[in-house]
Amino acid sequence: MDPQQQQPSPTLEQHCLNLLKGDTDTQRFAGLHLVTNFCKGDDLASLRRIYDAVGVRFLDRLLWTGMGKGTISGAAGENHDAYLQLSVTVLAAFCHVPEIAASEDMVLKIPLIVEILSKQSGSSVLEECCEFLYLVSSASEDGVMTLYKSGGMKVLASPTSTFSDGSRRVELALKLVELLLTKLSLEAICNDYLLEFSLIVVKIARQFAVLHDAVKFEALRLLSVIFSTKYSAQLSDALRVLPDDDWPNYMRDGIVAILQNRVAPADKFQALILAESMISILGEKWLIGQINLPNVKEPIPADRCLLLVLEQSRIEVAVLLNDLAYLKYEASRQSSFPDEKICLKQRNVAISFSLVEKIIKLISEFSESEEDLINDDTLRKVINGLNETIGVVLDYLQDAKEHGQRKGDDLLASVRVIGSYLAETPLACGEKVSKLLDYILSIEGEDEPSPFYSICFMLPLLCQMTMKVEGCKVLVSCGGHKAVIDCLIKLIGRHDCMVEDNGCIFLACDTILNLLLKKEQLQIPSDESTLVNLLKALACWTEDIDDPSVIMMASSICTLVFDFTSEEALLSHPGIDNSSLSGLSRLIAKSLAPQKQDVSNDAKANSDLLEIIAAGLSNLIL
Repeated sequence: MDPQQQQPSPTLEQHCLNLLKGDTDTQRFAGLHLVTNFCKGDDLASLRRIYDAVGVRFLDRLLWTGMGKGTISGAAGENHDAYLQLSVTVLAAFCHVPEIAASEDMVLKIPLIVEILSKQSGSSVLEECCEFLYLVSSASEDGVMTLYKSGGMKVLASPTSTFSDGSRRVELALKLVELLLTKLSLEAICNDYLLEFSLIVVKIARQFAVLHDAVKFEALRLLSVIFSTKYSAQLSDALRVLPDDDWPNYMRDGIVAILQNRVAPADKFQALILAESMISILGEKWLIGQINLPNVKEPIPADRCLLLVLEQSRIEVAVLLNDLAYLKYEASRQSSFPDEKICLKQRNVAISFSLVEKIIKLISEFSESEEDLINDDTLRKVINGLNETIGVVLDYLQDAKEHGQRKGDDLLASVRVIGSYLAETPLACGEKVSKLLDYILSIEGEDEPSPFYSICFMLPLLCQMTMKVEGCKVLVSCGGHKAVIDCLIKLIGRHDCMVEDNGCIFLACDTILNLLLKKEQLQIPSDESTLVNLLKALACWTEDIDDPSVIMMASSICTLVFDFTSEEALLSHPGIDNSSLSGLSRLIAKSLAPQKQDVSNDAKANSDLLEIIAAGLSNLIL
């Protein structure tokens, strides 16, 4: 056999390496062309050998030539695009090797690649540019910071950026945004690039709406991360004033597509996070609107998003409350039970509760306005769904009561959603609420020293139920009247005011007024200490206030309290002193002073209160 035939022929890789080690740029250029034809991104060993053979200096010169900033021997001016394509392609391929991607040489090329992205709109080289940036930025801390400082956010936000519907560049662009968010806080990004980042969010929202592949779910997860951070308020303000009217529709379309299809429960919950964020930014009416889904020709009802969000929120509430009850039971049995699981469930149920409350508010607004945005059938479905959900929440509180649990933010959140619903439909779940009322009014938040917010949340209901004697009896039988008085004292106390909400103050005053006006039909236990504290708080509250509504309300309560108990009991109480009596005298005197003529509703209400004051004073004199 011929000896030459026994020698193995050189492989394509060996031939490529020989060319790359050649003496001329032409040989190296030919070798790189071979690299692009046979070398695969997962063949890291071959990529490493080829990179070492070609050398950094030639790669630098090739990139500069492609950008029109330099030349390599034998390169013709009209071939700049070809050199640029080749240069970026092989650089992206080499960066599949982590050590190469993390090298200083590659990090230093980031500003050049960013510049190419900003100038080469529509070029086929953009995908390789994005791949290079992602591989280098994810390989080292220096890489991602260099990308950020080189104007990466501006490039991603530009109208000619890499967000082309359904392209590989979209996926890479999303990964770049996610990478930047993992290395930099949203607060820092918004401080530096608020407008640019808001435009990026709009582009992500579009991909979330129009795509139906893995990238759709990448966009979903990225958007939920963005809107879940505590620094999203600044971004929300920027999005609210954007001239682009399409992005809220993109978000609605994407959320509807997720919620009405069979996807993982985690993905549906992330869609709820986005829905809650959108309502916070644009208001509850965002839930009602036109929906456009790809490949769906039949018109979709405008209330579809509302119904889907409510249904999924109801599911989450039922599942999460059941999980929480079980986890709390396990925690009571195991001293080392991890609190993280409970905290996560509590955060998630808070989001679901928030959506339920926002839907309650939306329905309330519809009932008070003449807008016909939803039909009666939809309204009926919503109310039935809310009724069932409130029943589930009440069952959760019943279970907590039976296990002796009175403290927890999840319990307080449960009271809040119940209070929101019963404020609109006070007759709903009447029997359950009556049996649980004493427990509900005793619930404390995690950091509360005593019940306060739970009482505030229930005040709209308490005010309405005490308009009737039966409701007053329910409240008094569980000691709720004392809880309301204590709550009012905290609300109006100068040094102990925990809520700046005149609405809560007047609801508490009205509730107390309702009780005192029906004292003849009730058996209210006389508690001089509580009444004295109330009188002193009212006098102190009104000392520097001239608002007629406040003066008349406070004075009417005071005169009814005087009529409720004996003068001797009050005067003999150690909490009453001359200063307190002087303050009460000034309050009543101000309420009896002539008022300016006014025909408003407030004036009519004040007239009714004046009659109460006059009648109370007459009884005292007699």
